[in-house]
Amino acid sequence: MSEISASLSASGSQPEPPSKTGSSPAVRIGIHTSVAGGLHLAAQRAHDIGANCLQIFSASPRQWRAALPSQLECSEMRRLRAEYDMKPLVIHVNYLVNLAAVKPDVYANSIKAFRGEVERALALGAEHLVLHSGSFNGSTREEGLARVVAGITEATQGLDLVGKGAAAGLSVLIENTAGAEFSLGSKFEQVAELVNRLSPVIPVGACIDTCHTHVAGYEITTKPGLAATLAALDATVGLKRIAVWHCNDAKAPFGSKLDRHEHIGQGTIGLEPFSWLLNDPQLRHAAFIAETPVDEPGDERRNVQALTGLVR
Repeated sequence: MSEISASLSASGSQPEPPSKTGSSPAVRIGIHTSVAGGLHLAAQRAHDIGANCLQIFSASPRQWRAALPSQLECSEMRRLRAEYDMKPLVIHVNYLVNLAAVKPDVYANSIKAFRGEVERALALGAEHLVLHSGSFNGSTREEGLARVVAGITEATQGLDLVGKGAAAGLSVLIENTAGAEFSLGSKFEQVAELVNRLSPVIPVGACIDTCHTHVAGYEITTKPGLAATLAALDATVGLKRIAVWHCNDAKAPFGSKLDRHEHIGQGTIGLEPFSWLLNDPQLRHAAFIAETPVDEPGDERRNVQALTGLVR
């Protein structure tokens, strides 16, 4: 995932009324949202720009350790989400975590950091925790996959991700990648392999990023191409196991393996493929969350509106 500017900037302007154009309670559309001033404030920000779900970082994306959120942040996050019917809450694991790492210190720190991510997600009542599989540079792909599974197993030991009673529980979502050398997960088969290996250990599914899919060489800009890509996903990961779609246009061309996110409809994917995704009944169970740049004030709202306006 490219750096998510929305999480690192906060608007000082007064919120505008949320847009209702094209919105549908049956479709969950959101955006990665700033947590400036407190984690719980992200839910208010998302509501103010017309989103009905959201993604956040639960701590700085560039530090190994972080404290648990305060009781106030947790209770307010739950209250605001209930008030606005804001679901799911998705947390993205920070950029430093590499559970496929060969270096012992990086691997050990990644396990500890990932456990912290799970603990914070559980405290906040998040439904999903999105993870990049990591880089296996210095080893084989098979060894990297084995380290990821072992690391997640160790990191989640003793933690209840399933939930009790009415609790929804927390699932870890393996995100596909853009295809950089030594990265795991650019092929759907690799995502499926990790999901299948982790299924006996934790609740697990997948997150599919449209930009990553496009630049990794999967065709989604034509109807026949998208149909073939969805069929490939269903045959490997399984469409029902994809709980979140990261809706990002791409700055880079098809097959380039360059992870550069662009505003919805302004990149090499274009607007129409997002309409096909949002209105596909096979995907209606999933949430659609943008991780688009914040180049100017109001960009978050404009990207959410671009997606909600496509819902029929």
